[in-house]
Amino acid sequence: MPGFISWVSGLFAKRQPAQTVQETRLFNHAANEPSASEKPAPTPPPRLEEHLFCWLLDVQPAQLKKDASRGDKILAELGHRLQTNSMEELPRKPGTLPMLMRALSAETTDRKHLTDIILSDPSLTDQLLQIANSPQFKPGDYLIESVDQAVFVLGLNGIRNVIAAAVMRPMMAARNSSEALFAQRAWRWGLTCARSAEMIARIHNDDTSAHFMVGLLPSLAYITIRREIAAICRAQNIDSDPEPALLRLALAQYQWATCQLLANVWALPPKYHAWLLSAERPAPKQENWPLLDGLLVGTREVLRHARQRNLAEEDLLKLVHISPQQLDQVRAAVLTMLKEGGSEH
Repeated sequence: MPGFISWVSGLFAKRQPAQTVQETRLFNHAANEPSASEKPAPTPPPRLEEHLFCWLLDVQPAQLKKDASRGDKILAELGHRLQTNSMEELPRKPGTLPMLMRALSAETTDRKHLTDIILSDPSLTDQLLQIANSPQFKPGDYLIESVDQAVFVLGLNGIRNVIAAAVMRPMMAARNSSEALFAQRAWRWGLTCARSAEMIARIHNDDTSAHFMVGLLPSLAYITIRREIAAICRAQNIDSDPEPALLRLALAQYQWATCQLLANVWALPPKYHAWLLSAERPAPKQENWPLLDGLLVGTREVLRHARQRNLAEEDLLKLVHISPQQLDQVRAAVLTMLKEGGSEH
């Protein structure tokens, strides 16, 4: 996809040196700029992303603000690997993903066809049954014992989201003890944002399943970046774990480029690239808000449930592109999922 490669090249060419990066970029509501007759619209304070990083990395804000200039070579190497598509930790495309994407996108897909595709991949089958019986997705108190039963009980829309989560989950499992808490929290954050994006897409009469899957990509990008930084440190004979301030810079600076690279390597449909780009760089008067609003609501609610500092209620209402009543519905569903998912370990 030459257009994507050119976009990535331009993206890196325009970035400032790592040590000068000040603004966080996960929540960008620049498209809300008002006309001359309107009052200025608020933008999410950079603190929201800082609160997210504090929670994911399990550190205090002061640790994120330490001088990370000694990590310039590491960040430069990360940028080079992203630009040249030579990342060691980039998750491989699941073998059944192309067939699943086609089946899930086709309106004529029936239960048997979807079940046959899933059963052709034993690993995916196991993951799907685990996810279907998890508190986040299980529709009742009974056990789902087969793929056909899962498809029947959850319906096509429900099984689409379970499949997306099942595809992602193995890639987000911790590889070592130092990564365990980060991976657990990233997975929890990803599910919450994905569910929020899905519900907001439904409000806007948009593709709910696709928004669920694209809503998981930022959390997978965070896991990928953290692992790549660790790999670079090993290659540079650095024995200690990466400093939180360095990880914060890497996540803030390269999160969207990593999302785009994942979507490209996995050959996801062009609309995924468009949604990711519109979330990173909202255009004036754009109408596609489910992903960005889903990330905003999901992040706010996962931090709130974890009793972490987040975004004030009045600010959230001013930022999202749904009514207060619709926001209440999204938040209630997300909160139920978080409560049923249990507390952190």
